[in-house]
Amino acid sequence: MTKMSGADIVLTCLERLGVDTVFGYPGGVVLPLYDRFPAHPKVRHILVRHEQGAGHAADGYARASGRLGVALATSGPGATNLVTAITNAHMDSVPTLFITGNVARNLLGRDGFQEADITGITMPIVKHNYLIMRAEDLAPAFAEAAYLAMTGRKGAVHIDIPKDVFLEEAEFVWPEHVFVRGYRVPGEASVADVQRAAAIINNAERPIIFAGHGILLGDATEELRTFAERGGIPILNTLLGLGSIPPEHVLSYGMMGMHGSYWANHAASSADVIIGLGMRMDDRALGRFQDMNPTAQIIHVDIDPAEHGKNLPTALPVIGDVKHVLRQLTNAIDRHSHVEWLRWINEIRDGHRASMSVPPGDELTTQYVVSKIAEFAGREAVFTTGVGQHQMWAAQFMNIGRPRQFITSGGLGTMGFEVPAAMGAAVACPDRQVWTICGDGGFQMTFQEIATMVDEQIPV
Repeated sequence: MTKMSGADIVLTCLERLGVDTVFGYPGGVVLPLYDRFPAHPKVRHILVRHEQGAGHAADGYARASGRLGVALATSGPGATNLVTAITNAHMDSVPTLFITGNVARNLLGRDGFQEADITGITMPIVKHNYLIMRAEDLAPAFAEAAYLAMTGRKGAVHIDIPKDVFLEEAEFVWPEHVFVRGYRVPGEASVADVQRAAAIINNAERPIIFAGHGILLGDATEELRTFAERGGIPILNTLLGLGSIPPEHVLSYGMMGMHGSYWANHAASSADVIIGLGMRMDDRALGRFQDMNPTAQIIHVDIDPAEHGKNLPTALPVIGDVKHVLRQLTNAIDRHSHVEWLRWINEIRDGHRASMSVPPGDELTTQYVVSKIAEFAGREAVFTTGVGQHQMWAAQFMNIGRPRQFITSGGLGTMGFEVPAAMGAAVACPDRQVWTICGDGGFQMTFQEIATMVDEQIPV
């Protein structure tokens, strides 16, 4: 078997993983890798203007497409410039791979030029990370990292590679199977949990669904609709769950939470059974935990058991892939219409529509502008936003109606996310129009990536 350099192994790994784009910025220790990009034309490199932009672009790429997003940076400040983007992607469970270079192996731990303990820094903000000390370990690490990023609760992974490992030669051996000791990817829920959940739902008079980002990440929008229609259960979306159900659907009641509608939050606080699907039960969605409908029975379906009971007492935690669990529940629950419950919510909505309507009059308002942009762009368009009031106006007034249409920073709340994320989304989905809605502050943090888009002819 022919040997190849560590740099060639890295790029061959990316080819095996189906990666077609890397967002990066070069530096001394990763030059051996950059030298080999021309030999691997299937992997496009996009030269950003700042490493944070590379990270957010990889994030936007992954959110728009569902595929693995990849960012590359050099050691020291190049690597630390990725930290905000890594945290942002991981908090929102976005499948991303961050590759950094480091000083040569004999210099590790000696505080050499542009050395940083980036694996130590990223340990709390990734699903897993690696410091590769032998070229022969690269292929197994890349296969495992991608598997971890794309399965279970998706998230960020990080691989750090010393400069001389890029130069070292080894045989390329791609693992046929990936096995991670102690790591199990949940699929269907237990029969007992499904039966218990169905019994609670069947006995409910005022059930409600909280649909989160996990519905989109798990490609479970059709299963959500089928389940809700069978049970006659109204659906509320978290910020990152927007797009899981079209806003015109009879069971869709919009966004809940701090910036949600009056009727959505009133319904949430009045339900007797709450079915949380792929969401973290976090403070932005629920407000003060102690005041969040303390009498309701909560069924919390999540692929990550760490989320169960973390913020609210849960009557029934259900571990499983939300797509599979919804199919199980649909087959287990009784058909119901909940006519009186839906009529009650509709009456409240009818009485408070003005609070979520474009302000009347001749004044040009942000609400009017974002609603018209969405109307003009249509359902096939993708929208990214930064963080701030413009983000909430976009969420409230753009009538997001399809999965992966609305891309924003949820958990970390990162200003400056919008422009590079739009770039990544446009690269991932070249046939869809991409718009970015910016605040003035966030725009000034990363607007240099407009130069990248001009150079690379990326339309946003």
